[in-house]
Amino acid sequence: MATEKDYYEILGVSKTATQEEIKSAFRKKAKEYHPDLNKSPEAEAKFKEIGEAYAILSDENKRRQYDQFGKSAFNGNAGGSGFGGFSGDFSSFDEFDLGDIFKQFFGGSYGFGNSNRSAKRPVRGSDSLMRINLEFNEAIFGTKKTLKLNLEEVCDECNGEGGHGAKTCPTCGGTGRVIAEQRSLFGVFQTETTCSKCGGSGKIFESICKKCRGKGRVEETKEITITVPKGTKTGDRLRLSGKGEAGYNGGDNGDLYIEFNVADHPLFKRENDDIYIEMPLTIVEATLGCKKEIPTLEDNVILTIKEGTQNGDKYKLKGKGIKKDDSFRAGDLYVICKIIIPNRLSNSEKHLLNELDNDSLRNNNEFKKFDSFIK
Repeated sequence: MATEKDYYEILGVSKTATQEEIKSAFRKKAKEYHPDLNKSPEAEAKFKEIGEAYAILSDENKRRQYDQFGKSAFNGNAGGSGFGGFSGDFSSFDEFDLGDIFKQFFGGSYGFGNSNRSAKRPVRGSDSLMRINLEFNEAIFGTKKTLKLNLEEVCDECNGEGGHGAKTCPTCGGTGRVIAEQRSLFGVFQTETTCSKCGGSGKIFESICKKCRGKGRVEETKEITITVPKGTKTGDRLRLSGKGEAGYNGGDNGDLYIEFNVADHPLFKRENDDIYIEMPLTIVEATLGCKKEIPTLEDNVILTIKEGTQNGDKYKLKGKGIKKDDSFRAGDLYVICKIIIPNRLSNSEKHLLNELDNDSLRNNNEFKKFDSFIK
């Protein structure tokens, strides 16, 4: 005769397992062998076996009896309460609504949780995401934008009910769920699903709302004005609490997230709060030095270029970068020197350059180092 499996072994926990460990193990095993997901021939029997183990071990009183007498505690021996009457209904464990879990994953459940509570409890509305484009200066200095949003709102004709003349659904008795019983060797198991008559609301109506056509929600176009913070960059999000989709059964609205995409600037390049620009210089300006007028985010400044400036040399203008609303200091502006070599010269310009190209121009360590390797 085959040996009966130990309940602890069925759930894969030790005999000293806490209630949280037992609960966690049950969730995992039940999801794995739920007949709606697992199509193997033994899945249903395994699922019922898991439910049987959890029904005993999750009840401290039954667990003590089981630890002392084993399964005989529930078949009339040892003063047990009799296991033959086990129904598979775990609705007594209200702190842990397994019905919600199985509704989420499978659209139904095996008698778990308080179905009446699940059908009627408030549900928060979905969050919404909207992406908008900003010009470079709008993002740097901040701005106000008026947006048009298409969002679902609670229907004001029926107050979100979906109809008029509400009355209790006769099919489910107002619970929003219907239960079918299935008998097995282990007792009676109950399969619980959403009521098809009322769609899980527990109510039916004498007439359907014409405005929302029974949905309880209508799509509306609204205008809202938002303030874009200074220093906004691509990927930044602004959260508008309660401006998302409407909730269900009196639940709160979701939130609206505005995500920004900032256009590039033809001259300024941004890195965090710093700004970089490339400043073109002629050979003469770089060699002799000069004063250059430099554009910044807000005004122009005069920058002194030292003689002998090399391509790629960098000048830092402190505090001329981006200033955010929530920051005490601004970023910096970096000017990168870019020496422009002309690709077309007149004969007179070529003559002048040839006169300059003498040994004195080559009296430089870079030339000397290079020439030392010429064989």
